[in-house]
Parts: sequence; structure tokens; C-alpha cells
Amino acid sequence: MITDIDRATKIAEFLLQIKAVKLAPKNPFTWSSGWKSPIYCDNRKTLSYPNIRTYIRQSYVEAILNAYGKPDVIAGVATGGIAQGALVAQELGLPFIYVRDKAKGHGMKNNIEGNYEKDQNVVVIEDLISTGGSSLKAVESLREAGMHVKGVIAIFSYGFQKAEELFQAANCPFEVLSNYDILIEKALDQGAISKHDVDSLRDWRIAPESWGK
Repeated sequence: MITDIDRATKIAEFLLQIKAVKLAPKNPFTWSSGWKSPIYCDNRKTLSYPNIRTYIRQSYVEAILNAYGKPDVIAGVATGGIAQGALVAQELGLPFIYVRDKAKGHGMKNNIEGNYEKDQNVVVIEDLISTGGSSLKAVESLREAGMHVKGVIAIFSYGFQKAEELFQAANCPFEVLSNYDILIEKALDQGAISKHDVDSLRDWRIAPESWGK
């Protein structure tokens, strides 16, 4: 859900400015899944720009407090949510943990790294939500550890229907600071894409698995 359109537009502008998001409908990228995609998103780039990093950190905090209230713990999803989550936890003065995609194969074989307690309230930080699979895997791990997941929050979402359905099925709310529709509008305003490109970009979001074939 987007709760602040001005903030979402500003973040979309930042992502385009530093090329954390690239739009290439005529020369699509190929994801690891094999899907052809007109968009490439790497929100780790925001960490290299102090003013943008600060704006996003503060936006996370404001959105968390508005949507979920102040939790007991902040959890980042490895790997993109780790740095963002640590920044948010520092801003809120809260403990930070992170969730691996799978347990370590050595040592303590932890899946969740850091100190936490059963029955604590936790908000999960992601940098990007695509289908929602990695986010919800982390949510499941935290719930299995006895924690209460208030919700997930990410910088950006593609807005796939599949993600909406999976989060709903998991009974897990999620928030995003900006999204695909707002980013497309901003790119069009800047002249980075044409009106013809917009149709192709929106077609991809509806059926990404078959787009470009």
C-alpha cells in the first residue's frame, strides 16, 4: 500500500536519477527465472548516496510508525534488506536481526541472526518486493521462532497480483514507499520513456511470465 503519494513520487525520482531502476522496454533484461523484463531494480545503489539514503531511512521510519506502530525489533531480509533494516533500527533505537534465505550449514546453523525473544513484535524490512516469495519466507521463519510479525515494508514493489495474493494468504500486511505505477509516470514526465513504452510496461506487469515471448 502507498500512503504518501508525494513521498512515493520523490523516491521514484531518486531511483531513476541514480539508475537504481532502469527501464528498457525495447531491450529487456532477463531475470534468473527466465522472465523477460523491461525493468531492472537494484535498490542497494541508494546506500551510496547519503542524502537519498537518509530520505529513504526517514521514510521507512515514518511509514512503519504510521502503519504498524513501534515494534520491539526490526528484521532485515538477506541480503537487500540487511543494510536498510540496520539503518531503520538505528533511527528507531531498536534491536536489529536479519533472516537468511536458508540456515547456515555450519556453526550454530542459524536462520535468524541476532538476539530476539519469543512474543516480540517485529517489522520486516525489504528493499524490493517482486512476487513476495523471499519476504514471506522470512515472515514464516520469524513466526516459527515465536515472534509476532506486524508486517513487511519495502522501498519498491512491481505491483504483481501474485504478490498481493500471497501476502493476503499469509495474513501479512505490507507497505511500500514507492511502486511501479508511480515510477512509470515519473519516467514519462521526465521524457525517459514514451507513451508507447507505457503500454508495453503495463502489459509486462499484468503477465510478466509471457511478456516478450
